Amino acid sequence: MRWLAVLLICLSGPALAEGERAGAFDYYVLALSWTPSWCAYEGDARDSEQCDPGQGFGFTLHGLWPQYEAGWPSYCPTVERAPSRAMTAAEAEIYGTSGLAWHQWRKHGVCTGLPAADYYRLARRAYDSIERPELLRALGREVRLPASVIEEAVLEANPGLGPDMVTVTCQDGRIAELRICLTRGLEPRDCAPDVRRDCTATDALFPPVR
Repeated sequence: MRWLAVLLICLSGPALAEGERAGAFDYYVLALSWTPSWCAYEGDARDSEQCDPGQGFGFTLHGLWPQYEAGWPSYCPTVERAPSRAMTAAEAEIYGTSGLAWHQWRKHGVCTGLPAADYYRLARRAYDSIERPELLRALGREVRLPASVIEEAVLEANPGLGPDMVTVTCQDGRIAELRICLTRGLEPRDCAPDVRRDCTATDALFPPVR
């Protein structure tokens, strides 16, 4: 029965692998986080400076994630040097904090096969390529709306995007993230099925910019 004990140990291991080969992926997911929602369900409890009144963050860059057609790599071995504190501090204006910029390099950036500086430049290019509807920043109070309204606003502001290229996610009843699928050359493309899962809430909370 020793084989059974070994089998049970193997089955109890993690379902997702980590440490895949850097540079071996199919496309990118650009994840943009609606900061007021993130602050409500996590950031305030962390006392994050990203959530301080007057910061004015709307859609910040959660990350640029290498993606497979099914699944994704993470924590890939790399020979590239880690980013300096000055480098991550310079990215805080779009990530919200330098800590998140560091974390995104450590978990996802290493899987691109790029040096840290090149990864951050690429992520910034991707972030800047998406028009974020200014009307969403102008809301003066929390509203409830179908998550599909956010996607429609983004599609209208970005004529080059199609419905299958954009996903809106929710967390704790709030609009959480906007995820856009891009080729390795940062051209819009359809998301693979495991990414293309829109929030179906019809009364999701959408808090205003602080």
